[in-house]
Amino acid sequence: MTRCFRYAFAAFACMLAAASAFAQGYPARPIRILVPFSAGGTVDIVARVVGAKLSADLRQPFVVENKAGAGGTIGVATVAKSPGDGYTLMVMNQALTFSASLYSDLPYDTLRDLAPIAYVGATPNALVVANSLPVRTVQEFLAYARANPGRIAYGSAGIGSAGHLPVELFQSLTGTRLTHVPYKGNPPALTDLIGGQIQAMLLAMPAVMPYVKGGKVRALATSGARRSPALPELPTIAEAGVPGYEYTTWFGMFGPGTLPKELTARLNTAVNKALADAGVLEKLAQQGLEVRAMTSGQFSEIVRADVARWGKIIRELGVRAE
Repeated sequence: MTRCFRYAFAAFACMLAAASAFAQGYPARPIRILVPFSAGGTVDIVARVVGAKLSADLRQPFVVENKAGAGGTIGVATVAKSPGDGYTLMVMNQALTFSASLYSDLPYDTLRDLAPIAYVGATPNALVVANSLPVRTVQEFLAYARANPGRIAYGSAGIGSAGHLPVELFQSLTGTRLTHVPYKGNPPALTDLIGGQIQAMLLAMPAVMPYVKGGKVRALATSGARRSPALPELPTIAEAGVPGYEYTTWFGMFGPGTLPKELTARLNTAVNKALADAGVLEKLAQQGLEVRAMTSGQFSEIVRADVARWGKIIRELGVRAE
């Protein structure tokens, strides 16, 4: 063994030892969880439920911080550029994988600069309309849209959000033309939907459930492969007459790409433990979220596959961020 090799090996061994010690002593101070959307949306709800349990289990505050804008890419860029020390994390949804193809000038590489830590769960979206829109089924919605091209305005949390691309796919499959109105987050869009300023949204179940049950908006169908246990009376969009349509939104925790593997594993274990808690499970299930624990490696494969899948869809639809 050469002297240089011995030095390099010793340095590497020291680095591994330091990472191990760091992971064992983590966390030693409050952790911030960035949410790349405004407060009150589904990503925010998931972050606060999981963050509260992590705070209790790890005995340090997990402080949720909302950093909205540009379809979530502003908040994501902040995390991507943060130190890989485990004190800046992010809860994000599937829209992360849309942005990789929607934006040509992202200040980060989705697969290189972010570390998938833990999958939390997934939920179908609900196609909801303003009470003032004279439709009660998907078929009535399609008939109205075809008779009034461009007259139905649908809101989303922004270009490239989880409420934008799936609606573009819906239009492509149904031959309809709706008008997209991007907002800085779902809550202001939902306010306008309730008020009738816009007519439709495709929203994840946790964000929309209270308004559906309270009669503020009308749900027509859900977007998953099977009916949602949270709204079992509603058909899926495919069942209701759009064969081949299927979309569910996943949620997960991420860190910077420089996050050490041992710390990633430590956080993955902590999140999976939180997800096994009966109280956390009940809160997320009430919101329509189907929880599933997996390793960080398994979650990474989901992210990688969705970047490829949605990249293909985005190219076929010809959608670009402005």
